[in-house]
Amino acid sequence: MVDKINANGLDVLQYFENDCVIIDKVFASCLQRECFPDLEYELDGCSFGRIRFRPGFIVPNTLIVNDIKGRDDFRRVRFTVRIPFQVLDEKGNVEKEFFLPDIFKDIVLYIPDARDEFDFRIVVETQSVLLSPPDISGDELNLTVGVFVIVKVVGTVQLLIPTLGYCPPPEDCEEFRPQDVCEAFDYCDLPDDFYPPQLEDQIG
Repeated sequence: MVDKINANGLDVLQYFENDCVIIDKVFASCLQRECFPDLEYELDGCSFGRIRFRPGFIVPNTLIVNDIKGRDDFRRVRFTVRIPFQVLDEKGNVEKEFFLPDIFKDIVLYIPDARDEFDFRIVVETQSVLLSPPDISGDELNLTVGVFVIVKVVGTVQLLIPTLGYCPPPEDCEEFRPQDVCEAFDYCDLPDDFYPPQLEDQIG
């Protein structure tokens, strides 16, 4: 297949091949938001530097998918999302690990009918943000957190896509070499104070 495009007034020919790839295809997705205005956690004397959120996940054995009467290819999907986060000290070391409150989902998603052997998967992506600076009172940590939750219906399929062939070979890896102090010294300039100051330098 040849695709002819125009770039800055010049016709450029780009030649594509057709390749089959096995890939996870997103059949449906939706976005929801959750807000936790006043969360409290006990630090138990640990040092606090900052918060680091980790990827959310569907709690095992909580996913339930049911048909909806009168709505072919749509399903009622229920599950629980759990989001871990870590308390780090000033040096980035993990001091404590906690979870945000569980998020319960009861939503409708497009999940088309398919052969029994085809496996649809429900996956989630999360982004958690602090809506205000963390407040520490004594040994208590107070947080206000907003969470974006994207729910996806994913299935592995074979797709025919245009390609430009294989990727070019990557550049060579950079080997780690400790700095040679003596090698760097070989190229140093002579210090300005190599000779002692002269009388005229002091008078001037």
